[in-house]
Amino acid sequence: MTAELAMQRRGRTGRWLAFSVLVLAVLLIAVDATVLSLATPFISRELGPTGTQLLWIGDVYSFVLAGLLVTMGSLGDRIGRKKLLLIGATAFGVASALVAYAPSAELLIAARALLGVAGATLMPSTLALIRNIFADPAERSTAIGIWAAGASAGTAFGPVVGGFLLEHFWWGSVFLINVPVMAVLVPVGLWLLPESRDPAPGPWDPASVGLSLIGMIGTVYAIKEAAVHGLRPDVAAAAVVGVGSLIVFARRQLRLPHPLIDVRLFRHRTFTGVVGANLVSVLGLAGLVYFLSQYFQLVAGYAPLKAGLAELPATIASTVSGVLAGALVRRTSMRIALSGGIALTGLAMAALTVLRPDTGYPLLGAALFVLGVGVGIAFTLASDVVLSSVPKEQAGAASAVSETAYELGMALGIATIGSIVTGVYRSAALPAEVRESLATAVDTAARLPAARSAELLETARAAFTDGLAIASGIGAVLLLASAAAIWVVFRDYPDRR
Repeated sequence: MTAELAMQRRGRTGRWLAFSVLVLAVLLIAVDATVLSLATPFISRELGPTGTQLLWIGDVYSFVLAGLLVTMGSLGDRIGRKKLLLIGATAFGVASALVAYAPSAELLIAARALLGVAGATLMPSTLALIRNIFADPAERSTAIGIWAAGASAGTAFGPVVGGFLLEHFWWGSVFLINVPVMAVLVPVGLWLLPESRDPAPGPWDPASVGLSLIGMIGTVYAIKEAAVHGLRPDVAAAAVVGVGSLIVFARRQLRLPHPLIDVRLFRHRTFTGVVGANLVSVLGLAGLVYFLSQYFQLVAGYAPLKAGLAELPATIASTVSGVLAGALVRRTSMRIALSGGIALTGLAMAALTVLRPDTGYPLLGAALFVLGVGVGIAFTLASDVVLSSVPKEQAGAASAVSETAYELGMALGIATIGSIVTGVYRSAALPAEVRESLATAVDTAARLPAARSAELLETARAAFTDGLAIASGIGAVLLLASAAAIWVVFRDYPDRR
């Protein structure tokens, strides 16, 4: 019995109960992403990472996840998406505990990498299962909206709970909140979720797995290191190996009768356009989101819980707009709604180019609300387009490509936009001992006489904020360019009305 037939027999209630487990998995990932940015100042104080290590702590999860998503998406198509999801959820909970108790920056980076391996099993499995659980396009569109809203809710839940924990416990406690979520997800998923897989996936190709992994990690490593340190011989070598491996991988997929991923998917203009726009959009957005939590705590002086609450306008707005995105498409068109959502996000980021250390919260709150509306619409509809443009047998592979673009954009955004923020900060007239990070400057200032402390804090906070404003401008340009590209690519997209 196929998963689709099984879900039809269980009825509407059964479908939505099974879907609730997938939303719980998305919550698991979203919570982890948001609590890290909130915990970063505490990690800086406790473990003393260098500026480069701090960036690795932030983006190694996304690097590893991006490198493995295609492999895991294809693996789920073969062994079963439910099985892979439950294995990944268990591993995610265990890896979260390792992150929480990491005693050094090096071990924290290693634990975050393990978390990326586990995370790579979750996202493509959830989207692929949605494609198989909901045969009706209208139901599927609503489900994807709720799925995206679940990610936004996790983004909102993470800072608030994380802020409370950081005010009462050590920084590692924020990662332990993943463990009880996993403890609920695994037994409930075992009971409710239907199994689904590609009925004729063909043999597993280890060579393709290796080429995909080497290609993705080599390429993103080269881009990250070039952004931080410039073009060195080792960076150039990584770029050559990474890009070369991806080229060989693509050619191999075209020759194989049962490829790891059907690269012919990229012949679909809408599929390619959405994947590319997702990558560029997330690249522009990620750096801002990662550093904004530090702005609230280290520049505005908010306590962790207040910093978490300050980010709620974006997450609440994206939660609501994600659920309503399908209705917006039916009233307008996919072209207008998708390009409009991306453009709205870009305009919100453009408003943050005026950011200063003394900027009042009303401007920030309004910009975050508009940004949330745009993100909720854009990412919900992008996921819907990706799933709708391929046969359900290829849902895992297509979802993996979409999520790879998202995670690659996230990693590159933190690396490149983060490098801009860090570069502007380091170029300021600051003592050498505080140039690694703003958190170091704040800690150092606390031990200085009042006059010197105020002078150091003013210079450091102004430099950090200048970098954040410049990063916002670059992100705005990338997002508005993505909106324009979607407008062109979707000119012939069928209207759902």
